[in-house]
Amino acid sequence: MAIESGDTVVIEYIGRFPDGSVFDTSRYDVATENGLAEAQESDEEDYTSLSFGVGEGEVIEGLEDGVIGLEAGDTETITVPPEEGYGEFDPERVREYNPDTFEGMVGREPEVGLHVHAENGFHGDVTAVSDDVVEVDFNHELAGKELEFEVEILDVW
Repeated sequence: MAIESGDTVVIEYIGRFPDGSVFDTSRYDVATENGLAEAQESDEEDYTSLSFGVGEGEVIEGLEDGVIGLEAGDTETITVPPEEGYGEFDPERVREYNPDTFEGMVGREPEVGLHVHAENGFHGDVTAVSDDVVEVDFNHELAGKELEFEVEILDVW
């Protein structure tokens, strides 16, 4: 039975950038081989197949559209351009703050790599710190990037 909108699918996946580097996976062995498990301090139970309703907006558009027409048992590589993934990189979502103001808002001294949660619901990462300014990027970490998903369709209903 070919997958169509309204179906629920279960997949295993490996997410890669076009250069082949892995950024996400449902497979623990792949996560371990690529240093993801150690970097995220996770173990085998953190890596499981992904289940989602096609047409429900539970995953990015390009992945959702890419499974339509496939069947249980199929393996496919789906290429997702930024506009069907996490969007284009938006320079307007990079904000600058006075270091003292930043520390007052966040409750911590700024440092590059610090992940912050804004009151408006956005999440961002500190990308630069100087004596005068703290730069926070509120774009999704995968914004502006082409993504490739190697998927295996495990089940469809």
